[in-house]
Amino acid sequence: MKITIEALPGIPEVKKDDDLVLLIVDALARCGRTSVDGDIFVIAQKIVSKAEGRQVRLATVKPSREAINIARKVDKDPHLVELILGETEEVVRQRKGALITASRLGLVHANAGVDSSNIAGRDSALLLPVDPDASAKRIRQGLEARFGVRLGVIVSDSMGRAWRNGTVGFAIGASGVETLRNLVGTPDRFGRLLKITTVGLGDGLAAAACVVMGEADEGTPVALIRGLPPMETHQTAANLQRPKDEDLFR
Repeated sequence: MKITIEALPGIPEVKKDDDLVLLIVDALARCGRTSVDGDIFVIAQKIVSKAEGRQVRLATVKPSREAINIARKVDKDPHLVELILGETEEVVRQRKGALITASRLGLVHANAGVDSSNIAGRDSALLLPVDPDASAKRIRQGLEARFGVRLGVIVSDSMGRAWRNGTVGFAIGASGVETLRNLVGTPDRFGRLLKITTVGLGDGLAAAACVVMGEADEGTPVALIRGLPPMETHQTAANLQRPKDEDLFR
């Protein structure tokens, strides 16, 4: 198998209500390209959230007593902490400089995904999309209508991992992509049947794409993955989430 991954240049600064489908189509056209059957577009969460109007000015947020108390412990702006709590179902861990939460989307990561990087204005923060899987489906359907081929879309974010330093890309939304490949019952090279192996394909593709998209000032929030066969699947990024009763870290 051979795949290629390339960042799409020319995506402008995204604003509320911008049409991401049109921006991606235009970016491809400027490169003299079109899309083919099986292409997967990995789209940074930041531009999806911006287009969906998920940017909030901190000055408009009134911190609760809980937010103020937590802010003192973790050394964060209480206005930001209030936003985080609004997106949180459970505070998992907290210490100075770190607030780990289980978000309303079921994701366990820092600050419920609320972030202030790569957005205009020093007094603003960006929330995750309300429904990243629905966002991915909407973009996929729009792109498929434009190109007339079967496509996949992943909405990616970056997160840290237990036991490991550094952040990697992961899929918070997906449509038209096999996100979790179950290999239980298939033989290895020596005929032994695999008993527990499942492959987090959605996260693997998101992580690989983020290498070319970048995390700082690159300005390339969309990557194109080509070479995988078209995927007939109803899986979404939700399939990647481990149920709480199977989570040994909480």
